Amino acid sequence: MDYSSRTTPSASHVTIAQLMQPEHANNLGNVHGGWIMKLVDEVGALACMRHARHRVVTVAIDQMTFRQPIRIGDLVTLDAEVTYAGRTSMEVEVLVTAEDPITGEYTHTNKAYLVYVALDDNQIPVEVPQLVITTPEEKERMEAAIIRQKHRLGNL
Repeated sequence: MDYSSRTTPSASHVTIAQLMQPEHANNLGNVHGGWIMKLVDEVGALACMRHARHRVVTVAIDQMTFRQPIRIGDLVTLDAEVTYAGRTSMEVEVLVTAEDPITGEYTHTNKAYLVYVALDDNQIPVEVPQLVITTPEEKERMEAAIIRQKHRLGNL
C-alpha cells in the first residue's frame, strides 16, 4: 500500500469492543469511568499510530462527559478516527457506545477528543503526514478540530 493512501481520516479508523465484566464495575453495577477513559486513550492512540506510523503519547484530553451509565454485561464499542494533523500532533475523535447484547439496545455514552504527539525511536517529536480530506463531513470535522486546537493553544 502506498503510504500516501493511508493519510485519510478513514484510514486511521480503529474500532475496539469489549464485554464489561464485574471487575470493570463499582458496587452499583456501573462501569468505572476510569476504565472507560483507559479504553478511550488506547483506541485514540491506536488511530494516531495508524496515521503517523510512529509511537505516540497523549498530551491532552478534552472534556469527557458520561451521558449514560455503562453496566456489567454491556458490550462497549469505541470508534476512533484522526480529525486533525498538525506538524507533530494529531487530534482524534473517540465515540463510545454501549450495547445490551441481548436486546440490541444501543446507547451513545461518550464522545471525547484527545491529542497525541508522534515520537521517533529516541522519543523526539516527529512530523506526521497531513490529512487528506475527501468528504464534506471530513472537512467539517477538521475545521472544528482546528478551532479546538487553537483554543487549546490559547490562540482564540
